[in-house]
Amino acid sequence: MSLKTTTVIICFLFFASIAGAQTKTPAFPVDTSYTVANQLRKYQKYYPYLLAAEDELYKGVIEYRDVIYTTLKKTKYGKRDLHLDIFRPEKEGEYPSIILVHGGGWRSGNKSLLVPMAQMIAKRGFVAIAVEYQMALEAPYPAAVHNIKSAIRWMRANAEKYNIDPERIAISGTSAGGHLASLVGLTNGVEKFEGTMGNESHSSFVQAIIDIDGVLNFMAPLSLNKERRDDSPDVQWIGGQFKDVPELWKEVSPIYWANENSVPMLFINSGYPRFHAGQDELIGMLDEWGIYNDVVKFKVRMHTFWLFHPFIDETVDYMVDFMNKVMK
Repeated sequence: MSLKTTTVIICFLFFASIAGAQTKTPAFPVDTSYTVANQLRKYQKYYPYLLAAEDELYKGVIEYRDVIYTTLKKTKYGKRDLHLDIFRPEKEGEYPSIILVHGGGWRSGNKSLLVPMAQMIAKRGFVAIAVEYQMALEAPYPAAVHNIKSAIRWMRANAEKYNIDPERIAISGTSAGGHLASLVGLTNGVEKFEGTMGNESHSSFVQAIIDIDGVLNFMAPLSLNKERRDDSPDVQWIGGQFKDVPELWKEVSPIYWANENSVPMLFINSGYPRFHAGQDELIGMLDEWGIYNDVVKFKVRMHTFWLFHPFIDETVDYMVDFMNKVMK
């Protein structure tokens, strides 16, 4: 074999190994059905003016990508690192922050879906963090809740490094992520939801909640009356149908954890009432306790409005105005 042929073979093997590493599939199961592209195809025929929000680092914003916030040493699929993406103002200081929880039916999606939103919020003077969490096919409830609480504790443990004000942390989420954000926020101080995934000496308390089209009560008629198969996303995540595990359906419903010490909440809704089932009852409770809350509704028959311009721009405006009101 000539030297030239040997060199070509070595180069081929080298680049093939790199390509293999770049396309390596994770050890745990992943549902890739929820993407910006397929949501755009779904809605653009009704709203042709839609533009997908893009990953764009703005002037004056610093980013830290794929930062490991905890390592789970023993899972069903082996060692597991969980990551987050951080965006903060470049100017030194101590900033209020918000952690963003993506949607996807507790089964699909990833943190990149909320990176454009995080970047837009960071440009407005906040530390914004898009978080990865374990989904139903990998680890059903309560894993995601424990993950996100761990991420909040990590934020406080690393507050000085990333210019985070540990006394001003909000949580937000979209769709299933909105449900998770509400569940995490309304269980402030409830030990059973904490988990043991790192930085246990720090608090997972949040000071505000923003729920974007996320269910608040699985047992409200708009939710419970929906027909579900055993492989429906929420059934998979909760761990069974309502008739089989009714106590879990109540346990994962954020409304049942609200109390007079709950924090301010903002609800941002689409034109589909079922996605915010239980909201009216929760608002009545918050009003009774004198806890500030507000509701914004986009009158469009589109669930994932936050992924697209012009709706993401308005959504960020509402979020920032709310956080300025309750945390600055």
